[in-house]
Amino acid sequence: MTEFIHTQNSFANGEISPEFYLTKNVHGLAQLENIDVLGGGGLTKRPGMVDVANLTGKTRIFACNIYGNYILAFSDYTIKIFSNDTVVDTLVSPWSSAMLSKIQFANYGDTIIFVHPDVCPYVLKKTSQTTFALSKFNFYDTTETICQIPLMKYDDMHGISIAVSAGPYGVKSATLTASQDYWTSNNIETYVCFNNQQWKIIEYVSSTVVYATSTTEYTLPSDPITDWYESAFDKRHGWPFAITFHQDRLIFGGTVAIPGGIWMSHVGDYHNFDVGSGLDDEAIITTLLSKERQQICNLISSDKLQILTSCGEWAITNKPVTPSGINIMQHTSVGSAISCSLPPQKIEGETVFVSSTLKEIRKLSLDTLGEHYNADDLCPFSKHLINQPSDIAYNKILKQLYIVNNDGTMAVLNQNSGLGISAWGKYTSYGKFVSVAVNDNETYVVLENNGAYKMAKFSNTALKDSGTHNIEFNAAGLPMSFSGHRPIHLRLRKINLRLWETKEILVNNMRLELPNEVYSPSSSGFSGDISMNFLGSLVDESESPWVISGSAPLPITVLSVTIYGQYEI
Repeated sequence: MTEFIHTQNSFANGEISPEFYLTKNVHGLAQLENIDVLGGGGLTKRPGMVDVANLTGKTRIFACNIYGNYILAFSDYTIKIFSNDTVVDTLVSPWSSAMLSKIQFANYGDTIIFVHPDVCPYVLKKTSQTTFALSKFNFYDTTETICQIPLMKYDDMHGISIAVSAGPYGVKSATLTASQDYWTSNNIETYVCFNNQQWKIIEYVSSTVVYATSTTEYTLPSDPITDWYESAFDKRHGWPFAITFHQDRLIFGGTVAIPGGIWMSHVGDYHNFDVGSGLDDEAIITTLLSKERQQICNLISSDKLQILTSCGEWAITNKPVTPSGINIMQHTSVGSAISCSLPPQKIEGETVFVSSTLKEIRKLSLDTLGEHYNADDLCPFSKHLINQPSDIAYNKILKQLYIVNNDGTMAVLNQNSGLGISAWGKYTSYGKFVSVAVNDNETYVVLENNGAYKMAKFSNTALKDSGTHNIEFNAAGLPMSFSGHRPIHLRLRKINLRLWETKEILVNNMRLELPNEVYSPSSSGFSGDISMNFLGSLVDESESPWVISGSAPLPITVLSVTIYGQYEI
């Protein structure tokens, strides 16, 4: 029998998958549930949660700052707006609960613009500290006479001419007759442009005939129109998937009809998408060119305009971006999640996003020359904790990234590159996690329990969830087989823990006896080394030699674990 002493004073890699147990220089754990990894590498029980509000049905929450910090709680055709954890306004919305997963937004000043591929963009405007108004985004100029929506020439328009005749609704109306079947009822409210005249379709008659109106009188053309354009965004062709502001332009990205399309507004005029004569401050329309179908999933304004698609990661590098100079290049080929909108997060200057596999979290960062992006894996040892993500948020004060999984768990990354911490763990609670958002440095979640939904937030002063539910936590050490010695028999004699302000802890399902004085309400808990003897307990070499667990509403922090024993090889 060989004596051994093994000390682990850093848990910087968090919970790792069994396939990496033999990897050298990995300071990980076999299990990490409801425990955070500290900047120094130690372990501490996660904070509890306090209730904020009961919710009606499935809800997704977003945090925003529009001259004040607010939580927007989206449910079925409803938005509840929270300030300081109190509902200040409730609005009727165009989005059903089934649509919530694909909503994106960008904000400036007191205004937020929302996009969804099946609904026209909407604008949420703050009208007072506690009142808001929701309306359709308009593409009109300041006189509201000319629509400045971007126009496109679609493939199925080629070869089709339009005969223009008098319309049934006065001198500013017309009948547009296509040379072959083209129109559908989804063309209603679509804009059509030809001969420098703009038309809005107001009535569908047949697959070849529609009625349209114009803002000005017109002269009937003598010949059918062969060169004509249609709205880039409408019910027929879809609405933008993605949105951002970059270099003082409002930018839309990707529709169903043109998945790789990018539309940039005039500089400083966010409703104007008229390309004009191509002046530097006028609108820009471009498309990603690739052998693969590139569906734009997210747009991120960084040092460059980052474009995340279903197949890869692109960037526009021009400073400034102008119609005459657009340098678009694909840098990596990871791809982003397309089944739901998972907004990329900025972490330590890098863009973090969910990959198209829904099993990887990647970080987009420039190389040392600042010219090319890499998409490094942010969870190389812990992919088993990522399970069909449905929401994502980052708390920059706590340096924690939250990934809500489809199974109701939440994968949590404690990330601090300067201290060498990149530790994934898992949060669970009495209910399922549904959504997450970070508002004013506080982390909010939506929980579902037996069909009931509520919003809660983590609180360092809460030792339970919702005041009544104990937090079950555990951390399990790596099996001794990870050492490479492959012991046949393993006998533990003693486990020594270095604790900090701890009042309750179980080690291998046995309560660790702490000095009586730490249980006084005035005590902050035990700090120091304490041991538990196991008198030669036999441990399977493929199992964790130690497990720290508990559920009592008391604080626990573990700085290191040392095990003493014997084994045969």
